[in-house]
Amino acid sequence: MCGIVAVSGNPEAARLAYLSLYALQHRGQEAAGIASFDARTGSSHRHREAGLVSDVFGEKTLAGLPGDVAVGHIRYSTAGGAGLKNAQPIRETYRGGSLALVHNGNLTNANLLRERLLNEGSLFQSTIDSEVIVHLIARSRAATAEEQVLDALSQLEGAYCLLVSVDDVLYAARDPYGYRPLVIGALPGGGLVLASETCALDIVHATYVRDVEPGEMIRIRGGEIERVTRIPKFASEAQPCVFELVYFARPDSRLWGYTVDRARRAFGRRLAGEQPARGADIVISVPDSANSAAVGYAEAARIPFELGLIRNHYVGRTFITPGQAGRDSKVRMKFNPVREVLEGKSVVVVDDSLVRGTTSRALVRMLREAGAREVHFRLASPPVRWPCFYGIDMPTREELIASGKSVEEIRDYLGVESLGYLSLEGMVDTVRENGESYCVACFSGDYRAPLADAAEGLAMSSHC
Repeated sequence: MCGIVAVSGNPEAARLAYLSLYALQHRGQEAAGIASFDARTGSSHRHREAGLVSDVFGEKTLAGLPGDVAVGHIRYSTAGGAGLKNAQPIRETYRGGSLALVHNGNLTNANLLRERLLNEGSLFQSTIDSEVIVHLIARSRAATAEEQVLDALSQLEGAYCLLVSVDDVLYAARDPYGYRPLVIGALPGGGLVLASETCALDIVHATYVRDVEPGEMIRIRGGEIERVTRIPKFASEAQPCVFELVYFARPDSRLWGYTVDRARRAFGRRLAGEQPARGADIVISVPDSANSAAVGYAEAARIPFELGLIRNHYVGRTFITPGQAGRDSKVRMKFNPVREVLEGKSVVVVDDSLVRGTTSRALVRMLREAGAREVHFRLASPPVRWPCFYGIDMPTREELIASGKSVEEIRDYLGVESLGYLSLEGMVDTVRENGESYCVACFSGDYRAPLADAAEGLAMSSHC
């Protein structure tokens, strides 16, 4: 999971991209970067570093990114590996001009393509799947940059949202299944901004125009859409990732017709109906991603919602901390229980999902130490039983607690009085007002985009 932005047709392109990346910081905290192109001088510029957006960019660095076209990226690494060499944007000069590329998603045939390109003489500077796309563009025999980008897209499998600038022309593309979101906004001072979520439009006062549709490639020049082309791939229907609504997206963003907060509250209400906790005194959330679901649960169950856990926002995600001891200590760094709220109470704890379970187990211990009489754990999504190959850090089935344990075994592992999940049917029905279809592969094992690398016995690659 990463966050991407692009600005076209505005002389403050890099500064606007910087602000938009700020709003997308929840999508990645490892590295940040922006590349720009200045048509007046014909020069390209890039700055990228490890760290948060606020640490990577300052007045001096932004002043060194002139031009009215810019692309930006924030990174959350999985199997692609850490390190500055894997940070984006990727910037190269090739026969079509100065190219900069940012990518959100995971390609499922990246290693097959990489092997072919290596055999043909390509030299790779990183271990990320995104670099494969750059080589495909550069090696394409098509006549124009637009055709070269389209040629590269026609060879990709899996999940991708791409923003590619070639000199002063911007290309935006979304895979035919539409796994990851990408939206377009109109800037008040002229030009367009494209970003992973609508919250990145809000911060620059951009007006939402539309989504980049699944299977589209859009050419933009001077802040105007010049052409919309269909990617030569076929998908029977779009399958956007439901986990964006469950966890990843910010609650104030709007995805696929739903405000994320509205969707999560609906998950919580449905969960309360399916998995009541009779006799409970209060409902609390695991902040912040479960706040909306917990409010929905409390409303439907008619149980008071309380702030039983306070989160320290200066600590990153706990489920990627190596080792149980590391996770336990980081949970205590990240959350602090409010004893006055919890003491002597039967508590319903609502979380968005349960992946490995180690963080939740440590959290339950903290609640009991703070005086909770009973702990009832509720999850606003189904059991995560299958790894994701489309951009989420769920690499192996062995690491997923629900892949090898029953609900009762997980309840015992967590040390709670009861455990309840939202059903798959309940989750999907909640956000299917207009017949929408979603990717639920991490819950069901039904992978729609071909897993080409896995089929050939190759390791699955990822970049975010």
